[in-house]
Amino acid sequence: MSVEIKVPTVGESISEVTLSQWLKQDGDYVEMDENIAELESDKATFELPAEKAGILRIVAQEGDTLEIGALVATIEEGGASAAASEKKPEAPKATENVQDSAPIASAQADGSSNYATGTASPAAAKILREKDIDPASLKGTGKDGRITKEDAEKADKTEAPKAKPAEPAKPATTAEAPKAPSGSRNERREKLSSLRKTIAKRLVAVKNETAMLTTFNEVNMKPIMDLRAKYKEIFKEKHGVGLGFMSFFTKAVCTALKEWRAVNARIDGDEIVYSDFVDVSIAVSAPKGLVVPVIRNADSLSLHEIEKAVIDLATKARDNKLTIEEMTGGTFTITNGGVFGSMMSTPIINAPQSAILGMHNIIERPVAENGQVVIRPMMYIALSYDHRIIDGRESVSFLVRVKQLLEDPARLLLEI
Repeated sequence: MSVEIKVPTVGESISEVTLSQWLKQDGDYVEMDENIAELESDKATFELPAEKAGILRIVAQEGDTLEIGALVATIEEGGASAAASEKKPEAPKATENVQDSAPIASAQADGSSNYATGTASPAAAKILREKDIDPASLKGTGKDGRITKEDAEKADKTEAPKAKPAEPAKPATTAEAPKAPSGSRNERREKLSSLRKTIAKRLVAVKNETAMLTTFNEVNMKPIMDLRAKYKEIFKEKHGVGLGFMSFFTKAVCTALKEWRAVNARIDGDEIVYSDFVDVSIAVSAPKGLVVPVIRNADSLSLHEIEKAVIDLATKARDNKLTIEEMTGGTFTITNGGVFGSMMSTPIINAPQSAILGMHNIIERPVAENGQVVIRPMMYIALSYDHRIIDGRESVSFLVRVKQLLEDPARLLLEI
């Protein structure tokens, strides 16, 4: 008797998913609740578990777009021994030449190789195809020499030096023929993932459907950097997390949003929805694209609680472990392009929110203080906002308040 494995319901607004990769191969024996495949929706990636123990029979292929409830695979009754027997390699053909067959027999006898040796798992095979690496060139670290996903991720393509192309023969005329361009000119095509297509669609919609403007300011980061340098060891020893910039920015944003509530609002049809709480979305660069997990009730959290939430969400994002609930909602977004070296940018609003704050690189620059030119670690900050709901006075005042709080972090603790 077999059990059908179908695409589960993963969210009210999700009608289809993409089968991104198989974690098991056809004919493998799987345990109950063991993850057999990864499915990707327009919001998150999640794993598909086996509903019973048995032999896996694959129906859908990697890259297929499947509707909710579509058949993905079946699992037949059977033990691990039955699955292994199906994959048992053919015995070498008998030969009269004993010397030719002897090396094969000895290699199998000492267990140095078998059918799994040099075979890539589905996840590893996909990575190797993307890197254009021949699995035969790798030595697997998995069971029986199988090439694992980790082996594929660590592998680097090593190309033999290419021979210098021969120069084309010159024609009999005095004009020289154009030389062919040198170097590799390969192209590779990949199907857009569901997540990437959704990101593209939403970004274009924001540009077309909102009256988006961006206002800028700059922040002297020296007070925060001095505070971190003085207390970072005590902070980490007491709370178990480092004291980063994101917690200061989140606290400053929450304070400013309480004072300028339109920046924390959104348009819903013919109404403006004002929230008396602050759910801060943190933009994180994940392997499959930009995601924005949410820190719930950030306005009620302390610095160390914000730091722990940021680390937890960022780790889940990089491991593709975020749930739909962790990426749903949010009233305001913070994005930090500075970690990649960005000097200044105009971030795009994360709809249906009405504003987003962009952090940037910290650069030492000469600035004037009390009539003197001094060198200070400066950061440009940018607020992109929807002018339909947020006026210039509100946007500029909000950003000035954030600057004021960051340059005098004691105000964050005293709430003044």
